[in-house]
Amino acid sequence: MSPSTAETIEAALIDRELEFTRPSAEVFVVTLPGETKLNTSCMLTVGTHGLRVEAFVCRHVDENYENVYGFLLRRNRRLFGVAYTIDKVGDIYLVGRIAGENVTADELDRVLGQVLEAADGDFNTLLELGFATSIRREWAWRTSRGESLRNLEAFTHLVAESDASGTL
Repeated sequence: MSPSTAETIEAALIDRELEFTRPSAEVFVVTLPGETKLNTSCMLTVGTHGLRVEAFVCRHVDENYENVYGFLLRRNRRLFGVAYTIDKVGDIYLVGRIAGENVTADELDRVLGQVLEAADGDFNTLLELGFATSIRREWAWRTSRGESLRNLEAFTHLVAESDASGTL
């Protein structure tokens, strides 16, 4: 790709006031601020024929794999420009590609917006589905020590469900 693609990306990121680093001429690492997932790191790699977009969403899940992967596959049907995938250790990513001639500020905005919406919007669901046992254990541990439960408040229903069923 021509140097103008990298210039287009850099100008778009600056214009949108997004925090980013540029570890090499063809790689941008953008920090997308979220609400549920505090931030999502998204790597933009300029290649010969286009732009690769890759964002880490969540580490490999501890349990309930079938439901987690089913959720990801169903969610892929509604995503624009990116799709959920897993790497060889099972970590969950959003990946996509934009053809070189389509790399514009507006297209980059759409794709990064989709990355943020998906990563931030799906984060608690992925944690619930894939880490419920760990969340319950963490809740119990923090409660026993009088620690803050502030960042676990979204999962109160998991603890209530386990209390009702008598399991933790």
